[in-house]
Amino acid sequence: MNDYSINKELEKLKNFDLSLHDLEDNLQGFQKLMKLRIRDILLVSSLYDLYLFEEDGRLYELVREEYQGLSLSHSPELTRVSRGKDAIELAKNNRRFDLIITTMHIEDMSAVEFAKKLREAGINLPLVLLTNDNKELKALLIHQSINMFDKVFAWQGDFRIIIGIIKYFEDRLNIEHDTKTAGVQVILYVEDNVQYYSSILPILYTDLFKQSQRLISEGISLSHKFLRMRARPKIILCSNYEEAWKYYKKYNDFILGVISDIDFPQNNKANPKAGLLLAKNIKKDHYDIPVLLLSNLSENKSAAENTGASFILKDSPVLMNELREFMNEYFSFGDFVFRDKSGNEVGRACDLKSLEEQLKIVPDESILYHSERNHFSNWLKARTEFWLAHQLRPRRVSDYPSVKELRKDLINSLRFYKNKRQRGFVTDFNKDSFDPMSSFARIGGGSLGGKARGLSFVNSLITNYNIRNIFPGVNIFVPPGIVLSSQVFDFFIDKNNLKEFALNSSDDREITKRFIEASVFQENVLSDLYNFLELIDTPLAVRSSSLLEDSQYLPFAGVYQTYMLPNNQENIFLRLDELLRTIKKIYASTFYANSKAYFKATSYRLEEEKMAVIIQKLVGKKYNNRFYPSFSGVAKSYNYYPLPPQLAKDGIASVALGLGKTVVDGGNCVRFCPKYPTDLIQFYSVKEALNSSQKTFFALNLQADKSTDKYLLSDNLVCEYDLEDAEKDGTLNYLGATYSVQDDIITDGLSRKGPKVVTFGTLLKAKLIPLPEILELLLSIGTKAMGTPIEIEFAVNLPSTSNEPVEFGFLQLRPLVVNLETVDLRISSANKKTILCYSNRVLGNGVIEDIYDIVFIDYTKFNRKESRTVAAQISQLNETLVSENRPYLLVGVGRWGSLDPWLGIPVRWENISGAKAIVETTFKDFSVTPSQGSHFFQNITSFMVGYFTIEPESSKSFIDWNFLLQQKAVWSSGCVNLLKFSSPVIIKMNGQNNSGIILKPGLEE
Repeated sequence: MNDYSINKELEKLKNFDLSLHDLEDNLQGFQKLMKLRIRDILLVSSLYDLYLFEEDGRLYELVREEYQGLSLSHSPELTRVSRGKDAIELAKNNRRFDLIITTMHIEDMSAVEFAKKLREAGINLPLVLLTNDNKELKALLIHQSINMFDKVFAWQGDFRIIIGIIKYFEDRLNIEHDTKTAGVQVILYVEDNVQYYSSILPILYTDLFKQSQRLISEGISLSHKFLRMRARPKIILCSNYEEAWKYYKKYNDFILGVISDIDFPQNNKANPKAGLLLAKNIKKDHYDIPVLLLSNLSENKSAAENTGASFILKDSPVLMNELREFMNEYFSFGDFVFRDKSGNEVGRACDLKSLEEQLKIVPDESILYHSERNHFSNWLKARTEFWLAHQLRPRRVSDYPSVKELRKDLINSLRFYKNKRQRGFVTDFNKDSFDPMSSFARIGGGSLGGKARGLSFVNSLITNYNIRNIFPGVNIFVPPGIVLSSQVFDFFIDKNNLKEFALNSSDDREITKRFIEASVFQENVLSDLYNFLELIDTPLAVRSSSLLEDSQYLPFAGVYQTYMLPNNQENIFLRLDELLRTIKKIYASTFYANSKAYFKATSYRLEEEKMAVIIQKLVGKKYNNRFYPSFSGVAKSYNYYPLPPQLAKDGIASVALGLGKTVVDGGNCVRFCPKYPTDLIQFYSVKEALNSSQKTFFALNLQADKSTDKYLLSDNLVCEYDLEDAEKDGTLNYLGATYSVQDDIITDGLSRKGPKVVTFGTLLKAKLIPLPEILELLLSIGTKAMGTPIEIEFAVNLPSTSNEPVEFGFLQLRPLVVNLETVDLRISSANKKTILCYSNRVLGNGVIEDIYDIVFIDYTKFNRKESRTVAAQISQLNETLVSENRPYLLVGVGRWGSLDPWLGIPVRWENISGAKAIVETTFKDFSVTPSQGSHFFQNITSFMVGYFTIEPESSKSFIDWNFLLQQKAVWSSGCVNLLKFSSPVIIKMNGQNNSGIILKPGLEE
């Protein structure tokens, strides 16, 4: 694909119009099938007829039980009356009825009179006559009075005729939509004899439902299993040649088979050979459509077989059994039976997996026999595998140079389809169907949690919009994995009696210890985890996915734990034990102190939180004893700090060598706008580049000492390495630059001597991969799909050889809380003496008037070596002020929430959760660019904390340090001070232009 074609595809995708139809491919439209239902039936009958139907007064219960037994939803409601007058009044005044069934005898009028009065009253509901007397039926037929009814059926003592009537009308209502939407198949049934079709139709439907029940076990998820019931073939009952031919021509591409009488009307006259003519014309048009002809005359058998049809004698004592055998063999309702030319069985398949296995070993003549007759396509259609069936049907044996190539194509088509239908869909984990290269499956019931839901949604977008391979040489994918759903968490907590202890304990280590030592785990879950580890023996990322994570307004970013596992022991039981211990640690993190602090700041209750766990293949490659991706990153569709020509809506990306810990924890990384990827503003000077560039990277240590404390709360297997290690590994080649001390310049590439600097210059400037275009596309589609600005996390493997693709792993999608307020809060040009602080780089909107406390760091005393101590002191102050319900203004130097203590104060969100507004200014000796890639920053924005960034060298921002330093602190330790005032600190923020001011307490503008 050339650049022009790629650009056209990108524009098309960016401007796509989301609709429900766009995301239905993986369900093949099943969720839209059978939209029109018969839910309420009005039954009109005399008391005697009612007695006959009811037998022991259980007609409704019998119908309902039959629905449940056949896994059918929405059993209809039956309302019964004995007078036609009452029925007409009910139908007129109550619009809920979908169908009216009347018997021949009703209390106050004849059935024909009732039909006339019903139509005269303007009631056009389907009307069925249910008769149990052949003489009266014949009289109706002679006098043409039968035309008053939409259909006539005969009661023969089987209550299932009610279900047959209901499904007859539902199929008529839904056939056009369901064939077009999903390719649902059609069985054409031609019979004009009321007695015959009234006895056969319920049998046909019962067998169809049982066939659907057999297929449920092969559904790829619980919802998919039951949705397949809706995709059962439709039965269209016709009573004459013209009606049958009309339906055949309209739906010939969807005809599964034909069952027909031989003697029925043609051109309004009885034609004893009409069925033979119909079979002949259908076979002429589509030779592979199976046709069954029925007749009372045995001499019609040879004529039927001459047309290519099968034949059954109507008077056969085993008619129903022969009918079932025909449907099993020719409608493919049973197993796929491989036969040779003589009809001998040479193999058998019950599902797609066994079909693939048999295709590998059955003789060539069997492959030819079934291919020439389109048996594979027919069998797949009967099993609702419409997409693959329609792919195979046009293919002919003559298209292949040999049987070997034909066999190979059948097997490859089957494998491709099985893979395709799982993509973009969270399947139920099954070892036999799970693809370790692409599947995303669940274990257990309940919720997937927010993070897993986001990944599932991304998976569906990538699949349904064919994004996976839109960029030549780049594979965009969600790493394969499984999700332990919230129900597994509930079981573990309840059976081990952990909830009350965990909610009340304040000791994170003790919580972890109790959780790890808890021994009760579901056996079926343990079995599934074991099977998963048998399939995947590469490093794993084990991540939290709570109910509330990545929610629309409170992302809970970084609140819970994530662990990386080498997963490389030879003994699978040791790997399983390590995985279980890690899962338990993530469960324990639900109740850690930082989680509880986070919940205190929300309207939610921790006891309502539930935890799912994602277990995925880790994106990366092995380098000596390290495992890591070439680079990882975070991209946002909204840039809080755009610099011309960038706009806020152009977004921002942050990338770093190695694992994503560097980015999400606020470490030094490369920031660029996908629309202007070469504008690397942070490298505007050599000094700034050296100060703000990445010095180390994170990787998974594959040989870390696993005998360390198993109750550790942190991930001790992810280790920090120097850039020299990356240079040895070859991963710095396209990301690095070299600083020439002698010339005081930085040049892209590593060929020169000198210290190495991570700039991503070669990758972005030389367009080694279309990273900016990929991010632009994903951010654009994700924003439209979620209806809000978004943040994504990703990891990329660059190829080691020219034959390898670039691997772009999509790790997370979550909404970005951006308050684009429409209120224009005007900030006047206040007297500078009254202003504590102002800035044109402010997040937030509105007025804060309830702050009386200021926590600030004395920049004249601050030493970056002591930043961790400062963080601990601020955490202690925060805990006190939160307990006293006193929100405060926090003023500090460097980058708040920084991973690197040399760049700022390494606090976590729970350490400053009481701050209602924050001021961030630079160090006295150098400036630090605000981070937009950290979990810390996500929580700042989601809690709508006012955030002021001060740049002393800019005339558009200012802070009065002298005022703060002159106040008497009520608490002070080192450089950390707490000030209390009797008057509030007034804070005003304008979300329209990102400006704001903070007024000194007690001083008016």
